[in-house]
Amino acid sequence: MFTEKISPRFSETDVLGHINNTVLPIWFEAARVPIFKFFTPDLNPHDWKLIIAKVEVSFVGELFYGHEVEIKTSVEHIGSSSFVVRQEAWQQGTCCAVGKTVLVRYDFNNKCSKKLDEDEKTALAAHLFASE
Repeated sequence: MFTEKISPRFSETDVLGHINNTVLPIWFEAARVPIFKFFTPDLNPHDWKLIIAKVEVSFVGELFYGHEVEIKTSVEHIGSSSFVVRQEAWQQGTCCAVGKTVLVRYDFNNKCSKKLDEDEKTALAAHLFASE
């Protein structure tokens, strides 16, 4: 599992004083960088190997400005050419949001999915989600 700490910005709050729901997918994407490096170690966008097939966020609590947020990133499922990244946003000891993103290993030249190789599967498997 990877973890990243985020300090919410005042501009990320909504009129109700919560972190706006549009912010979580951005935070989750930033916290997926270690996963991206399994495929493109230098993060060169001209050598990118992944596309997003699906993103979902379930809000299970409120997030607020003024308190650090910890994003926990793990791998929930590994398929033949795709995998699911599970992410949780924790604030003050409470899980406030759970995100799941389906990423596909992609061949941009041929415009099609590509099977994950064994090294990629091994790297992903080292971070499989373990329910507590």
